[in-house]
Amino acid sequence: MKTVSGIPVFNGDAIGNTHGIAIGKVFVQESERLNVGERTILPEQIDEEIERYKLAVNASYDEIASNRDNVLGSLGQNFADIFEAQILILQDPRMLREIKNLISSRSLAAESAVVIAHNAQIEIFRKLDNSYIAEKINDIRDIEKRILRHLLGTRSESLRKLTEPVILLASNLTPSETANLDRNFIKAIVTESGGFGGHTAILASALEIPCVVGCGSFLGNVQNGDTVVVDAISGLLILNPDDITVQKYQKIIDAGSSRIENLDELRDVDAVTADGAKITIMANIEFPHEADNAIQRGAEGIGLFRTEFLYFTQESDPTEDEHFASYKKVAETMKGKPVIIRTFDFGDDKESDRHGAFAPERNPALGLRGIRLALKRWQLFRTQIRAILRASVYGNVQIMFPLVSTVKEFRQARYSAVKEFMDELEHDGIPYNDKIKIGMMVEVPAAVVMLDHFAEISDFFSIGTNDLTQYVMASDRGNRNVSHLFSSSDPAVLRMIHSAVRVAGQTSTPISLCGQIGGDPMRIAILLGLGLRSISCTPSSIPRIKQICRRIAIADCEKIAEKILLFSNAADVKDYTIREMINLVPEFMNKVS
Repeated sequence: MKTVSGIPVFNGDAIGNTHGIAIGKVFVQESERLNVGERTILPEQIDEEIERYKLAVNASYDEIASNRDNVLGSLGQNFADIFEAQILILQDPRMLREIKNLISSRSLAAESAVVIAHNAQIEIFRKLDNSYIAEKINDIRDIEKRILRHLLGTRSESLRKLTEPVILLASNLTPSETANLDRNFIKAIVTESGGFGGHTAILASALEIPCVVGCGSFLGNVQNGDTVVVDAISGLLILNPDDITVQKYQKIIDAGSSRIENLDELRDVDAVTADGAKITIMANIEFPHEADNAIQRGAEGIGLFRTEFLYFTQESDPTEDEHFASYKKVAETMKGKPVIIRTFDFGDDKESDRHGAFAPERNPALGLRGIRLALKRWQLFRTQIRAILRASVYGNVQIMFPLVSTVKEFRQARYSAVKEFMDELEHDGIPYNDKIKIGMMVEVPAAVVMLDHFAEISDFFSIGTNDLTQYVMASDRGNRNVSHLFSSSDPAVLRMIHSAVRVAGQTSTPISLCGQIGGDPMRIAILLGLGLRSISCTPSSIPRIKQICRRIAIADCEKIAEKILLFSNAADVKDYTIREMINLVPEFMNKVS
């Protein structure tokens, strides 16, 4: 927490959208406490207790499936998969056996067995401290509470009682709580824990509810009825603001509501800066249906098509035809615009029990993942590359390899693997584009340092700031002990980006950026100032990024970039950028510093 003119201000991760600021009264979501002791039963009650547990699991399944179906209808498959994953956890045979065994072997009541088994599972996950595991624990707690409510005959009522719009403050929200929020009553969300990639953030963004997550402990400083300001673009929670602060933010809200240029009208408008520089804005997607969203928001192509969904949403490996169908659909939807397909990247926080390292790794972020894993899992790689090549005749499809560290592995992937798979298709008489472009993610410091050599064999580069930040700062953003070091605004990371862009320019190699920073309106001026002219971000961010690009001049961006490269810490970069953006586009970026 910091104070500005005596007003408490908390910083967190901003999950903003086109309506990124809210002022209102607080509603504190109390952590639900279901008091369950270690209650035992009589031996003759064991069968009845197991049956009671089964009924609670079945009822929980019905509720989660209902959430899944509702979210599927309103938000799409991408978000419904959050609840599909919960169903898999709920029906995990190992957990079901463990709870039944606790009931029968220790004569425990079902609710006691549920708590003991889930706590044991959570303790195992806590030893694997990363962002994926944090969300897994949140899912387990969500499922545990749901089962216990059915066993104990209780309901979660707090959010059902709202009768007027509020700003929801909570320690954390489960996926089901977030998905079931009534947008008529929730003006914004702020949580103590969580991060960019968490389920709360993902669902809040999809619901277009301004959200700031990971603010640290603030609930002790606020109570129901207090007034707060939520700035979901800068990532600020301002407690009990004074009249001047409220008036300042209200002007921003009013200006946003009354501005002439509607974001939806930018779909067919180019992102051209005030001094005439053309900026290419593409979309990051994870599922084929998102290509339609990309078109609706004005994307000039797909800058990053993540493909792990094919492996995570089914129990068996996807066939070549299943790969092909997904890639063909996106290629045809984009009608000749670039579709850059990233080959699978398992490992680190991207879990796949079937396709991870051959043995447990103490540090998976530094282990067998990305292109390293692909070259080891040759048959998986072959299946995917063949499908991409087949899809390449239906549009402007391109291949991108993740986590490339050495020239040798890129050569092996491009000139051994892809060439071999092309020869197979040629032999089988299957058409493909033999001139398909092949590029690489720039997300490892070694790649940045050796980028002039990569430029000789790579058709394009795409900077992945999430992993680049992790490796430059030696910090896992999901590890609470070091997450404060994880900032893509750190001068060390920005210097890496600057270096990569400079080398790409010198070698005439196209370069883009597809990391999360690319969708942040407050940092777009930095990226343009560092020399980037192509950005890929989530479809929902595209109109805002276009809008900001059209308001600023490259000359001003270069002055900002020149200054921030001299700073020594991320906080100074953020504060300086906010002040400059206030001057450049005050109607959209005016913030409390």
